[in-house]
Amino acid sequence: MTVRPTRIAFAITLALAAAPAAFAQETAPKDRAKTLDTLIVTGTRVTDRTVAESQSPIDIITPEALEATGTTELATALSRALPSLNFPRAAINDGTDAMRPAQLRGLAPDHVLVLVNGKRYHLGALVNVNGSQGRSSSPADLNSIPIAAIERVEVLRDGASAQYGSDAIAGVINIVLKGADHGGSVGATYGKYKEGDGGKYQVMADAGLRLGEHGKLHLAAQFGHQDQTNRAGPYGGPQTATSPPVGQVVQRLGDPEIDNRSLVYNWQQDETDYLTFYSYAIYTHRETLSNGFFRAAGDSRNIPSIYPNGFLPKIFNTSNDYQFVMGMRSSIGATQFDASYTYGFNDLRFDIKDSLNRSMGTASPTQFYAGILKYRQHVLNLDLSTPLELGLRYPATLSYGVEWRGEKYEIGAGEPASYINGGVLLNGQPTPSGSQVFPGFRPSDSGSFDRHSTSLYVGLEGDLSEHFSAGAAARYEKYSDFGSTTTGKLSARYAFSDAVALRATASTGFHAPSLQQQYYQTTSTNFIGGIPYDIVTFRVTNPAGIALGAEPLKPEKSRNLSLGLVLTPADGLYLTADAYRIKITDRITLSENLTSAAVRNYLNANGFPAVGGGRYFTNALDTTTTGIDVVATYAWQLASAGRIDWTLGYNYNKTKIDRVAPNPPKLTAIDPNALRIGRVELARFEVGAPRDKFQLGGTWSLDAWRINAMVSRYGQFTIRNANPALDQTFGAKWLTDVSVAWRHGGWELTLGADNLFDTYPDRVIPANSNSGQLPWPTQSPFGFNGAYYYGRIGYQW
Repeated sequence: MTVRPTRIAFAITLALAAAPAAFAQETAPKDRAKTLDTLIVTGTRVTDRTVAESQSPIDIITPEALEATGTTELATALSRALPSLNFPRAAINDGTDAMRPAQLRGLAPDHVLVLVNGKRYHLGALVNVNGSQGRSSSPADLNSIPIAAIERVEVLRDGASAQYGSDAIAGVINIVLKGADHGGSVGATYGKYKEGDGGKYQVMADAGLRLGEHGKLHLAAQFGHQDQTNRAGPYGGPQTATSPPVGQVVQRLGDPEIDNRSLVYNWQQDETDYLTFYSYAIYTHRETLSNGFFRAAGDSRNIPSIYPNGFLPKIFNTSNDYQFVMGMRSSIGATQFDASYTYGFNDLRFDIKDSLNRSMGTASPTQFYAGILKYRQHVLNLDLSTPLELGLRYPATLSYGVEWRGEKYEIGAGEPASYINGGVLLNGQPTPSGSQVFPGFRPSDSGSFDRHSTSLYVGLEGDLSEHFSAGAAARYEKYSDFGSTTTGKLSARYAFSDAVALRATASTGFHAPSLQQQYYQTTSTNFIGGIPYDIVTFRVTNPAGIALGAEPLKPEKSRNLSLGLVLTPADGLYLTADAYRIKITDRITLSENLTSAAVRNYLNANGFPAVGGGRYFTNALDTTTTGIDVVATYAWQLASAGRIDWTLGYNYNKTKIDRVAPNPPKLTAIDPNALRIGRVELARFEVGAPRDKFQLGGTWSLDAWRINAMVSRYGQFTIRNANPALDQTFGAKWLTDVSVAWRHGGWELTLGADNLFDTYPDRVIPANSNSGQLPWPTQSPFGFNGAYYYGRIGYQW
């Protein structure tokens, strides 16, 4: 359904003109956190730098802005608040359904560094290996950080590897936790989609406590549940002995079922004016039930005596995230220092339900433990800063420090029934082995891998005059597995007047290949001519993978340039436009499956008799990403009619592939026609995400009422097929979100609708829809669930 401009105008009118006119305006204290005078802690070591004075583009996202979206997921809320963030809703993508990746400025999800209170947040144990946007990446899981604990989110849209290290190629997302020693809130929200499914409830609470004369503790908790959605269509293919019943919906396509709970504390003890101890911890437990592809009753993979009507196998993922930080801040003379220790982990367990191992026959169980992925991170930091008198108008700030980081990655094998070949034949032929939808990790896949790195960094930033500020930073980082790298950054800002300023940055950056990308391995069995062969996602150290050209991964390296215009032409009006160009060399991607007869014959003749081929991660691409971010805010005072806070955002983003690495000589010698990187994978980089995104929103505050409206336009994107005739481009779509909140004392009631006009992406063409069962594209930047209606009640004190 396409939303017409008249509907957009109607939405704005409905949201911003339907309230009673007799209310007087009252600005909530937290709303003022959105002003340009907000002090920032991201992208600078200067203690009094504000948003308006930043040399790089910074977005401040308040809790009110997150809650106004109606979602209970942090990544979804950020995608609706930031035009440059893309967060599609993957489906039927194994573990990616449980840990969806987000993209900033169209780059890889692990090109964004996530911080919490300025400390590096741990990565997720999952590496994305299926057909989603963000394939090949292993990012941090934003949705493991509960909204209930967030004071604000600072988003640095600029390369920052010289300041923070690996991963900050596209930018930095810093989540600042609530830390007040007083006040608090409790709230609950419930919603459902227009189709009647996907019911969600979320309960959140937080409270600040004073501990003696010098201490404070802020606690937060959040728990909730989400039902599945299903937008699959009925089977519309020919009726055969192995097909589903014609006209029936047996497949599931949509959001998974999720149960989650989180606990957070944020503690600070001010022992003296110059000595502060601090600590925080975040714990999140999430259970996700997602779906595979339906197996019909007559399918050769089914056992009719177990599933007489066929079966839909499911993956039950259990994820545990924990982040703990402790540290102290103090001073020696004029030098401020911050020493801290950070520990974080993510465990992702795979249990398979409503499935079977066909090769075990009727002895097969229907539930399996398929293994576990684990990631651990330890970080020791010492940050120092000293004011320097350099004869300038103001003192400069010299920052420097050292960081040690240790990482460990583990793959734990599943139970034998999840991967073995039980030997049961069908019509004299071997049958698929392992638990269907996700075969278990084998002992040969399992292992424990670790590395450590040490970095030294220095920065100098200051106001060279009343109008001109500049900064420089450099970082040297040495890894135990691939060597060392050095990055640098220069930034400057010149204010021609209070109303006009220019800012610019030039930097180099890098993303270290994660342990997940280097050592993830899984094996499945394919039968070719009745003979079982292992098809492997090879870790780069696997001898069979090396025989096919796998090599040790190198860091991805970037060169970032940006130029921005900052305008404050009138009281309450703020506009920025930042153009950028990001060149990345040696980007890491996952190869195609290399399973030709030539590959199989070579492996079988050279010491790998059971291996039929596979794929591996490789530094195969160079890309250039160019774009522009435009952000504008305007506080429109309406005298006795209150105030409207307008927000406009626009992002244009284009990625071009500059080079595809040729096949390695080893692979060429085996199969001169091998396709290592295909057009489907290349399309994810160049056209898989929308080229542009536009947002216009307004919040009308009047006494006890607050009315929000946001219209968003998501640009077109394309999904390519191995057969070019089946390529499809999905058109741009407009969405409208509206909410109305009423406050009385500490109470607040909210009613809202996301995607008010029930907009869906274009339908998938029949040839790509699995006989009509998968009618919607899972790469859609706004999903494919339709309108969502919700209510929320909360109390603040």
